[in-house]
Amino acid sequence: MKGILPHVLELLMLPCLLFMIVSCTGNPPETQLVDGRLRPCPDKPNCVSSEEQRADAQVAPLAFQGPPAAAWQALKEAVLQTGGEFRQEGDQYLWATFTSKVFRFVDDVEFRMVASENLIQVRSASRLGYSDLGVNRKRVEKLRELFNKEEGK
Repeated sequence: MKGILPHVLELLMLPCLLFMIVSCTGNPPETQLVDGRLRPCPDKPNCVSSEEQRADAQVAPLAFQGPPAAAWQALKEAVLQTGGEFRQEGDQYLWATFTSKVFRFVDDVEFRMVASENLIQVRSASRLGYSDLGVNRKRVEKLRELFNKEEGK
């Protein structure tokens, strides 16, 4: 019996490990902006957005003073400082991904410049799973802190 137990455990662990390795990255978002706005969050607690209607998924946009180009540059610096990798970059839209260290989960973070209001709208969402244990909200707040520092606030 003692000789069989380790083999049974190995057999049970193998599918779990394979699942984690294969599926942690998930699929990238199909569309970025919908009608000129960031996509709504899904109905699960692993996404926050400054353009979200649901209170539990709302987060404040990034506010800036001065030229929008300088704010955009400060944002890109904040993303790089927090370990983000740029996937799509334009004058008014930025998409970056963040990958967790242990399980290699990928989160998508998107930004939309609203220069006329001195705001940058933000959306941060996990590709997989139901709950993110507050990781996306914490990431946005860390980005806000670094953005404000870069902006000189």
